[in-house]
Amino acid sequence: MAESYRTKSEDETIALGAMLAGKLTAGSLVLLIGNLGAGKTTLAKGIARGLGAAGEDEVSSPTFTLIHEYGDPPRAYHVDLYRLDQEREVASLGLEEILDSEAVTMIEWGERFPALWPADHVEIELRRAGDEEREIEVRGL
Repeated sequence: MAESYRTKSEDETIALGAMLAGKLTAGSLVLLIGNLGAGKTTLAKGIARGLGAAGEDEVSSPTFTLIHEYGDPPRAYHVDLYRLDQEREVASLGLEEILDSEAVTMIEWGERFPALWPADHVEIELRRAGDEEREIEVRGL
């Protein structure tokens, strides 16, 4: 069953992420789905804040580094697969170890590699509904 939300600002999207973090369990896998500029990283800021892993100003897109970890020990991983084209490239990142940890793992562009994820995961799809507004659908939570 899906839950739908609408946010009207970046702050509201971050607050929604923090609220959703309270529903996640240790080791949850969250696929963040949406076009460029849809708000995936903004929502990840809220999730990391809600988990107590990092402040929103500490969270940035891992587009070039591919993986960021937050907390000590890591309480959240933020992965961006935008620049990868093949499953073997994703497999070389060592995500199995990350997914086996107690940390919440948020993956942007993970929908491009559906065969790699366990059936038990959360999908959060973000769509622009205006300059600042976002429509957000949450499945599997």
